[in-house]
Amino acid sequence: MQKNTEPDKCLFNDLSAVDNEQIACALAIVARIPDDPHYHRPKGIEVAAVLKDYHVDSKTIVAAILSDPRLPQLNPQPDIKEQFGDTVASLVKDVNWLNKLTVYSPEMTKRPNEAETLRRMLLSMTQDVRAVLIKLAYRIQRLRNLPKESYELRHFISRETLDIYAPIANRLGIHQFKWELEDMAFRYLEPQAYRQIAKSLANNRVQRENTINSFIELLQKHLAEEKITSACYGRPKHIYSIWKKMQRKQLDIDELYDLLAVRVIVGNLTQCYTVLGIVHSLWQYIPKEFDDYIANPKDNGYQSLHTVILDPQGNRIEVQIRTQDMHDFAELGVAAHWSYKEGGKQTAAMEKSVATLRKLLEDKQSNEALSEDFRSELFNDRIYVLTPAGKLIDLVKGSTPLDFAYAVHTEIGHRCRGAKVNGKIVPLTYTLKSGEQVEILTSKESAPNHNWIDPNLGYLKSSRAISKVKSWLRNQLQTENIARGKAILDKESKRLGIKVLNLEDMLSHFKQTNTDALLEAIGRSDINSRQLAGFLKVPELEAEPVNVPPKKSPAKSVVSVADIDNVQTAFAHCCSPVLGDDIIGYISHHKGITVHRKDCKNVTRLSIEKQAQLIPAAWGAKKSNHAVPIVIQAFNAQNLLNNVSQILAQSKIHIFNAALDTHPDFSAILNMTIQIESTNQLSQVLSKMSQLPNIVEVRRKT
Repeated sequence: MQKNTEPDKCLFNDLSAVDNEQIACALAIVARIPDDPHYHRPKGIEVAAVLKDYHVDSKTIVAAILSDPRLPQLNPQPDIKEQFGDTVASLVKDVNWLNKLTVYSPEMTKRPNEAETLRRMLLSMTQDVRAVLIKLAYRIQRLRNLPKESYELRHFISRETLDIYAPIANRLGIHQFKWELEDMAFRYLEPQAYRQIAKSLANNRVQRENTINSFIELLQKHLAEEKITSACYGRPKHIYSIWKKMQRKQLDIDELYDLLAVRVIVGNLTQCYTVLGIVHSLWQYIPKEFDDYIANPKDNGYQSLHTVILDPQGNRIEVQIRTQDMHDFAELGVAAHWSYKEGGKQTAAMEKSVATLRKLLEDKQSNEALSEDFRSELFNDRIYVLTPAGKLIDLVKGSTPLDFAYAVHTEIGHRCRGAKVNGKIVPLTYTLKSGEQVEILTSKESAPNHNWIDPNLGYLKSSRAISKVKSWLRNQLQTENIARGKAILDKESKRLGIKVLNLEDMLSHFKQTNTDALLEAIGRSDINSRQLAGFLKVPELEAEPVNVPPKKSPAKSVVSVADIDNVQTAFAHCCSPVLGDDIIGYISHHKGITVHRKDCKNVTRLSIEKQAQLIPAAWGAKKSNHAVPIVIQAFNAQNLLNNVSQILAQSKIHIFNAALDTHPDFSAILNMTIQIESTNQLSQVLSKMSQLPNIVEVRRKT
């Protein structure tokens, strides 16, 4: 038997004839659904009635009616797209998806990042933001029906409402939704606290209203005398927000200032301060409770004058004074309310998105493209997909199943051999979309492929996943690199005629933990041939002459040896002595006298026999240039070499060579050899470098 839908039609009788015809058709469809006295879930018509109070367009109302969860019972099924068009069909599809989503768990209360990911997914998954409005209306109606449900279900639904849906309503600026969601959820979660606050408010309601009315009457009288047009009214407080403030400030309800609150809205900025002056002249005010958020707006852009006064009966009344523009900004939720209440960050995209939503709510003839604007502007860089167990994974837009695998666990990524999306096999280069469920097919052994890190092949989008693959591939080459490093070291030792290597000194010099690590670094070319050769020459305390062009006669020495000038000398690479250092000579069997710093570790470690080859040395009067190695560590490699080079150029210091090593975390080590005249000049230039941004350490290499 078909139900009478006339009472339902009257809920929407202020719409156009065309709109009413569409609504009538939708009501006729749901009227075919059989009655079930045990069905306590929200019905489409109830949800549509909630939305009607917000003056939404007819398509939203029709979609709300047709998203009734009982509709699949009908046979035959109505063709919604054929009867009502693409927009309504798409809205119904999105709302049905949102109503069926079962990702939330109470543990998210303790894991706010997961709750935020779910909120973002719910917003990003819908093709039209109006579907979110319908879902919020469903949640309001669900809460209204909760007394008929079990305690466990009431608690679960209420907790989910406070964690997910109230913040979404707040984020969209739909404050009436937010307040109703919060108050009803709080009523089921903390029934005793709810009743106590409600009772206290009810007991004092008449007194509060009389106090507020007396205040407003006197204030408006004086404003009229000053010819100031204003809107003055008492500001309602909601039970959940009162409870939150009581918890935050550790106060009883009678101690809260803003239970008695008045808002004054005037025409311009000057009138705000004029009204403030009138208020302070008529009533005693509490100085520490005064805030000028007009001259000093909150970080989220909120502006208003706040003051607390005492009336003749000793009642505290909070007064907020603002212009209409300030009021609209505060009340319409243009990201500011979101930032203030949730601690989020205000963005231009969110401001524009909330404005788009408002236009959709207020303008029934608005372009359908507006709903897409909301989605594309706010969620253009992230996607949200599900594991087979229903866990949410937040990925960068453009991610593949392989990115997903590495986001779940590094080892899952290493062992990945295939993937299913929504139960179907897909390539590892498939571009994932929000809401898809991804299952990774793995092998027993880890075996990432070199192709995975090729940016042209499209296997990975995430830099973190790419780094994981590179690290694995690098580690797999360890054995090969150790063998290669050993061969290089043997060859270089043979070339220099070194039969026994001092591995302990070599490990210390190259800062390696063990022999395998040293050989691997040599095999990977982390320690290059030039560095290796430079160290291997150190044990003999020999060095090539510095500042002497190859195949030419050596320049006149700037060092006197045993009080004798014009002796052929060369400066040791191991300690790179500079004018101003205490020096000593070492008689080499092959290349004359090598000059070292007296504190050079290779000098201090000489055997007693070789100490006989040391000879006094001192700096001569002639000015000289010296090649000095330095090391610069930085948090970030960006512009490091350029900034250092500018300082050296300004100091007229020549650079012999430079090598910049960067790491996955963007930190860097810059090794340089520079030409300086003295230790004073070296100290000055190192000091200048240490003052550059991002510098960790600047030092002379020892």
